Amino acid sequence: MPSRRTMLVAGIAWLLFWTLMVLVAVEDYRRDGGSAPWQPVLWETSSALVATCLFVIQRRFSAQHDVLVATPWRWFGQQARWLPLYWFGFTPIVFALRHAVYALAGERYEHEAWAEVFVYEALKISLFFGIFTTIGFGLLSYREMMKERVRAEQAGALLREAQLERLTRQMQPHFLFNALNTISSLMHTDVARADATLVRLADVLRATLALGDKPQASLDDELRLAQGYAAVMQERFDGRVTLTWAIEPAALTVRLPAISLQPLLENVFKHTVAHRRASTAIRVEARFVDGALHLSIEDDGGVLAPSGTPGTPGITVVNLRTRLAALHGERAGLALHALQPAGVRAELRVPCAS
Repeated sequence: MPSRRTMLVAGIAWLLFWTLMVLVAVEDYRRDGGSAPWQPVLWETSSALVATCLFVIQRRFSAQHDVLVATPWRWFGQQARWLPLYWFGFTPIVFALRHAVYALAGERYEHEAWAEVFVYEALKISLFFGIFTTIGFGLLSYREMMKERVRAEQAGALLREAQLERLTRQMQPHFLFNALNTISSLMHTDVARADATLVRLADVLRATLALGDKPQASLDDELRLAQGYAAVMQERFDGRVTLTWAIEPAALTVRLPAISLQPLLENVFKHTVAHRRASTAIRVEARFVDGALHLSIEDDGGVLAPSGTPGTPGITVVNLRTRLAALHGERAGLALHALQPAGVRAELRVPCAS
């Protein structure tokens, strides 16, 4: 809905426009030798009153189409459907008001033949309709631009918060401690594997810092971080994890909130793999559904807690949902689903740029 300030500005502009129309009509009437200035005042105020009522009706039922402002031709198409209301509603009501007031004043309202009146008034109201529809489009576009700017600022602030939380609470100390402990153990049995794991750990830390500098990243970049993390964790839980990656190639360029896939994958290791002795199968899938990217992380052993996250109320899930809303509004989301007989699927939905 428009803000109060926008509505106030639009209302003042509307009032000034019709005030100008009244003043111009009075001045033209006076120059033509008229002696009853109430008549031009009546002509224009009746037009203003009816036009305002019709506009309010149009706005009341067309506000639902404000979301189409990003596609101007669709938005203007929806507005154009209201033109017949002005063509066939404006003239009869306006002239009925004028005839009524003239009759109360004991005078007769003279005008051209009805055919000429309808054509002339239809053309005039169509011109005004076009002008004010264009102005309305400009106001709505400005409002959407400001909303996007606010969302971008919110996303930036949330990203900084997420980065700090990631570096201080999640990456440190438990992930680093476990990874270094794994590397230390491998040093005594398999130096090559220990060296490879250390390289992967360095890549994970480097990718985390790089992605943390921007609000969004491509799925390709997110996968590099997540796959590096998963490789380190598979070394730690040797033989207890099976990972499958099912990614549509076209999805690699879709942009996600930065550092969004790896925390969801970490939830699986932290709340499921770490608490099971049996092997856990994890599947990461990215596919397009109805013009949106659906990115899911699914396991076959997790349990969805009543709070909506595996094990404990997840800061990661809450933070990611907030960042998605800040970037995309209701077009994006993160849902958690319990699977049968066991398992949890986290599914992230992001709109694709047209």
